[in-house]
Amino acid sequence: MSAGRSALRMGPAELVQAAAMARRFYLEGKSKIQIAEEFGVSRFKVARVLETALERDLVRIEIRVPAELDAERSDALRARYGLRHAVVVESPADATEDALPGSPGFAGSAPTDPENLGEVAADLLGELVNEGDVLGLAWGRSTIHMAAALHQLPPCTVVQLTGVYDAGTAERGSVEAVRRAAQVSGGEAHPIYAPMLLPDPATAAALRSQTGIARAFEYFDKVTVAAVSIGSWETGISTVHDMLSDEERAHYASLGVAAEMSAHLFDAQGRRVGRDLGERCITVEADRLRRIPEVVAIAGGLRKAAAIDAVLRSGLVTSLVTDTAAADYLLSETGTAPRPALDRADPDD
Repeated sequence: MSAGRSALRMGPAELVQAAAMARRFYLEGKSKIQIAEEFGVSRFKVARVLETALERDLVRIEIRVPAELDAERSDALRARYGLRHAVVVESPADATEDALPGSPGFAGSAPTDPENLGEVAADLLGELVNEGDVLGLAWGRSTIHMAAALHQLPPCTVVQLTGVYDAGTAERGSVEAVRRAAQVSGGEAHPIYAPMLLPDPATAAALRSQTGIARAFEYFDKVTVAAVSIGSWETGISTVHDMLSDEERAHYASLGVAAEMSAHLFDAQGRRVGRDLGERCITVEADRLRRIPEVVAIAGGLRKAAAIDAVLRSGLVTSLVTDTAAADYLLSETGTAPRPALDRADPDD
């Protein structure tokens, strides 16, 4: 607290009383009724004094969050999409602020999914997960970074929601992420030792019936908090895109794919397309995702901005951890605002 020039227009008795009341209210946490009783005035008088103290610069209030968090963009993004939580972190210094998807030379102009997204998402999960919850983790670089950054979780069960990009690297991927989260929480781990994408629906169905994988699938309806990644339909930005042949990529692109999440494909309006791909994949079904109370998407970078917009419109996600580069794109969109994410509404309905 400090007395500014405008505050000096108050008389000395007023200044002293206002400072004392402000100290009681802002620093000691006393209610206006308690302050009124102490000073022998009405609570309305206390409210006027506190308001005057702010107007005349006797009291200065600062709201501080860690430097890497952008509170203003976070709140604006939460409001635009009707999210439960939106957390925006600073983009890396080498991100190109004025490059937007579709602009000349855009590809490669900005990194995707900065690693600090995983660190912030790990802290967010620490807030959202309660003892006894079932935490679901889908394949994705951002969720792997998040799991590596976990330091504290209440006792909970952890289940893998998708197969892995490459079964030969499972120890370094989503299987290890599930193990890491379970180790931190002290709960059970239910990994899936299988590739995400199979050659045909019959092979995928056979794998789903195997004991270990079937056991993990049984937990899908019990998941209370899930963490997922988002990819745009281009090389290096979607693992599913990278797993397909050139002919398959072209086919799904012709359907208007703008985004991929957990092997589910979406057009720019958040409608699911190419649903036949899911029949070949080991992944949580979209209907089950929609029933999970809290689904946190972790994705950032300008190259993913349009994809993030598409997935947020799908009604499958309730919360988002992203960066300023993606947030600025999402907030600059002038088209029709999406239905609130918390409606969990399917755009196809």
